[in-house]
Amino acid sequence: MSTLPLFDATGAPAGEMTVPATLFGAAPNEVALHQVVQAELAARRQGTQATKTRGDVSGSTRKLWRQKGTGRARVGDRRPPHWRGGGVAMGPHPRSYRQRVSKQLKRESLRWALSAQANGGGVVLVEPFELAEAKTRALASLLEATGARGQALLVLAERSEAIWRCGRNLPGLVVAQASEVQACDVLSARRVVISTDALPRLEARLA
Repeated sequence: MSTLPLFDATGAPAGEMTVPATLFGAAPNEVALHQVVQAELAARRQGTQATKTRGDVSGSTRKLWRQKGTGRARVGDRRPPHWRGGGVAMGPHPRSYRQRVSKQLKRESLRWALSAQANGGGVVLVEPFELAEAKTRALASLLEATGARGQALLVLAERSEAIWRCGRNLPGLVVAQASEVQACDVLSARRVVISTDALPRLEARLA
């Protein structure tokens, strides 16, 4: 068991809270963690970029001149890649960038990421809170009181529409539920703020 700094719903320090070692006491496997993070980032790519080949470009398929006897290079239609207005050779096409990673490795990677951030002093806890009004300034002041500036991650037990709307206005802030947070979100944040009611859900997810 280890302890993490605790803040109340107003951002004031409230001492420390004991957290389970199953969440924050694992020794990271850097090689496996790198593999999972690469897979998570690859899965976020849309893969919708596309180019037109010579078969997709509009234009006649007529052979422009006879094969021999003209003194010029042989040619087929007017759409070869080395001609202006021609198709693209070996260009990108829609594809999926997803990589296969086992469920067990995904769970362990999140545990490793949380442990690494906690060991570096980058994780704090906050008591469950709700914004009285959907004002970005209110959420910003609360996070700043906990030391979260710039690249930060806020982990909640459940989705809060008001917090999500305010959080998207803060540059560098990622608001995620305990059921969907990923290892790359944890590692890319300089400060991870976790609601205390999200801890049981994280623990159940990693069980």
